[in-house]
Amino acid sequence: MTWVIIAILALVAVYGIGAYNTFVKLVQRTKEAWADIDVQLKRRYNLIPNLIETVKGYAAHERGVFEEVTNARAKATQVHVDPTNVTPEQITAMAGAESVLGASLGKLLAVAEAYPDLKANQNFSSLQLELTDTENKIQAARRFYNSNVRDLKIALQSFPSNIVGNIFNFKEEAFFELGEGEEVARQPVKVSF
Repeated sequence: MTWVIIAILALVAVYGIGAYNTFVKLVQRTKEAWADIDVQLKRRYNLIPNLIETVKGYAAHERGVFEEVTNARAKATQVHVDPTNVTPEQITAMAGAESVLGASLGKLLAVAEAYPDLKANQNFSSLQLELTDTENKIQAARRFYNSNVRDLKIALQSFPSNIVGNIFNFKEEAFFELGEGEEVARQPVKVSF
């Protein structure tokens, strides 16, 4: 009888250690995924001024669009999410700023479409390609982050792993969703001259 109790306690301890290590792994993967998003967003922020300057040379009268993109970039770069301590509020702020920036970039690229000489410009073409590549990497990083957040949420809500998660005070992370601004970014951009 004593051996049975010892065996049960040993199994519970082994499960607890395994579950704890799983939570540690999930939290670290989520932080790593957020750091990847951060790297791609910084790459995007660095590309935008070059793209604006290239388009400015061809479309000087589109000042409002340039200012909108510049202001959206400035606001987005001011939002900081600490990858070691991601909070839902930080994620929401970042998502809002990124939605506005994405919509303004769409307007800038629509302006560029109206200038055939600009579209033929090698510098603009390479910047546009690099920005497109960066946007794709941001989306991939966002999906990777959200899948890690999903896995962490599932582990924290599933029985019996939720018991271990609550004992060691593991917390759910927020998804990185673009929300309302994403709807704006999906709408066609209107350019008038």
